Amino acid sequence: MSETRHDLQSLLSLMAVLRDAEQGCPWDLAQDWDSIVPHTLEEAYEVADAIERRAFDELPGELGDLLFQVVYYSQFAAEEERFDFHDVVHTLTAKMLRRHPHVFPDGTLASRRPPGVSAEQVETRQVHSHWEALKAAERAERTVDAADGSRHDVPAASVLDDVPTTLPALSRAAKLSKRAARVGFDWPDARGVIAKIREELDEVEEALVDGDADHAAEEVGDLLFAVTNLARSLEADPEQRLRATNAKFERRFRYVETALGECGVRLQDVDLDTMERYWQQAKQYDTPTATPSRGERP
Repeated sequence: MSETRHDLQSLLSLMAVLRDAEQGCPWDLAQDWDSIVPHTLEEAYEVADAIERRAFDELPGELGDLLFQVVYYSQFAAEEERFDFHDVVHTLTAKMLRRHPHVFPDGTLASRRPPGVSAEQVETRQVHSHWEALKAAERAERTVDAADGSRHDVPAASVLDDVPTTLPALSRAAKLSKRAARVGFDWPDARGVIAKIREELDEVEEALVDGDADHAAEEVGDLLFAVTNLARSLEADPEQRLRATNAKFERRFRYVETALGECGVRLQDVDLDTMERYWQQAKQYDTPTATPSRGERP
């Protein structure tokens, strides 16, 4: 007998039962808007991790966990008679139709770009400009719920409005600088950013010479922000690049630990020069095709 194939309605029904006051799960009943947020962030990172590891067999489960977060928030909203999951789907679809007039000229799923016009023929810069203009208009029209239940407009005070404060610092720095760059507050090319990085590094060194650790720490923050700008200018996501470097560092450090262990030596019992020698060996072997050999004696 084949296993029942569940669909989206099954998932929505499951959530409703989990949150049912009489039949539900005590843990799920205890959750609220704020308590679920950390889980949402964690699930998003687990999706990113599975993709970066190319663990595609794990990806359906990880994507499901992330989708479950959306279902959770939609259930909270339905219980409070704010909106439901179907409103989320409708709002998303309408927004994507509105933002893709080059694909759906009439703003409906029934409309399509003329058959003779390929995606390559659509002006990328024009599409991007239109996309940003629409997002700016949406920000300007945003409303919020007041304490008395009424809704009122939120004036768009800055191009930096609505960049989430909960983003990882590197990602938020990239978004803030990208927003500023859209209105011309940017270096003309990567060389200008590199000069800024050198300037910030000099200021770190000056603070250290002065013995001012607090000022040096502040300047390190400026240095990180400048490096984030360099990543953005190279069209590289700084969060992804740092995660990749973290993974590379971990691989190489574990190699050093393993190689020394095979020689019967503990890491803490060797000097820095020895560790550096094994580190260089790890770099040599850290390629897709290289096969590490047994470590030599320290």
